[in-house]
Amino acid sequence: MKIASIQLEIKDQESKEQRVERAAGLVDQAAQDADLILLPEIWATGYFSFDRYIEEAELITGPFVTLFSEIAKSHGVYLFAGSFVEKRDGNYYNTSILFDRQGKLAGTYHKTHLFRYGSKEGELLTRGDGAKVIETEFGKVGLTTCYDLRFPELYRQQVDLGAEMFLVASAWPHQRLEHWKLFNATRALENQSFLISCNCVGTTRNVLLGGHSSIVDPWGITLASGEEQEAIVKSEIDPSEVSRIRETFPSLKHRVL
Repeated sequence: MKIASIQLEIKDQESKEQRVERAAGLVDQAAQDADLILLPEIWATGYFSFDRYIEEAELITGPFVTLFSEIAKSHGVYLFAGSFVEKRDGNYYNTSILFDRQGKLAGTYHKTHLFRYGSKEGELLTRGDGAKVIETEFGKVGLTTCYDLRFPELYRQQVDLGAEMFLVASAWPHQRLEHWKLFNATRALENQSFLISCNCVGTTRNVLLGGHSSIVDPWGITLASGEEQEAIVKSEIDPSEVSRIRETFPSLKHRVL
């Protein structure tokens, strides 16, 4: 299967509508040669634009989700449209969305670990209730978001639910770039799973974003990675490699705790 991770630049001078239009154009471009396309975390509003969270929040039935459902269907691709601020029952969530080739909402995930270090996310949003694994044509997929990468127990729970691949939407700062690279490789290796991440780039609200969106195989080897500019990071993977590697080197079966 062919992967395209859209490492989107966040520009403070853009409105939400302008950024959505630009991102949709990049999805159209990536869809010419991809089975699965990814976008990053709260990219339409901008993760660090906390003053815009409530104003720009939408329902799961709103125009943001509707648009990317239509785009996934029109191209016949799986589309992990990253996350947005969802308004639901009086609360607000950092919600990731995955569409199948028919544009159906295959699954959603509410971010479990809300970031609080130099961030108002934990004050404004409600955390999710843990591991989420989605059945797809290319295997079972675990959805996670940014800060979740620091919590290995969440990924191990997803493996116990059958996950063979992790999709990660992020707005990870450049300041902790080495942590990002380490966690991308480690979460894949320790769980013998593919990990595909999509991070933002650019400077927003005086925060330099890290980029380096990655496609990592179950041995923890990075197959493709972006740098620090807007780009579409591409690679081709064989999902059946997960079962082969888990049988060849069965570390997950050797767990005693």
